[in-house]
Amino acid sequence: MFQNPEQFAQATKTLFEFQLDTFNTLTSKAVQGLEQVLQLNIDTARSSVEKNLAAGREMSQAADPKAAMAAASARMQNLTNVAEYNQQVGQILAEIHSEFTTAAEAHLAEARSNLTALIHDVTKNVRPGSENAVQIVKTAIDNAFAGYEQVTKATRQAVAAFEEQLAKAAALAEQQKADQTKH
Repeated sequence: MFQNPEQFAQATKTLFEFQLDTFNTLTSKAVQGLEQVLQLNIDTARSSVEKNLAAGREMSQAADPKAAMAAASARMQNLTNVAEYNQQVGQILAEIHSEFTTAAEAHLAEARSNLTALIHDVTKNVRPGSENAVQIVKTAIDNAFAGYEQVTKATRQAVAAFEEQLAKAAALAEQQKADQTKH
């Protein structure tokens, strides 16, 4: 058992700081991914506006209806940009998922190692009659680690939900592209 309350306080503080660091790391990775998606959206919107303006100018300057229809048809061919956009979003998501999984697994392994060492320190020099105190400390440590695992699980679920929504959006865009090419 800890020789004095300061040792217990320091061990608890270390575990809490580790949990906070893990949460900050995972949150930072999620925010970086969202920033990448937002930048892609801005770039895509800017490109789309520029292409629409160019197509509008081309159509308005067309010498005859046939040339105007050709310009409009060329604009419809720009729907391939949707596929490129979906591919880029997919790459960003795959990168976020990979980084998140790697970071989460590394932090989880380190947390388990720290927890095992902490429990060992807590229980190695137990005085007779202190079993209840040891159990309280173990329960507190287990609860702290369960909280860490819960945060990790919730973050993984959020990333999975985000990926699912983007996959649905990509499928909808592909369906719209297919519908427009039929007409």
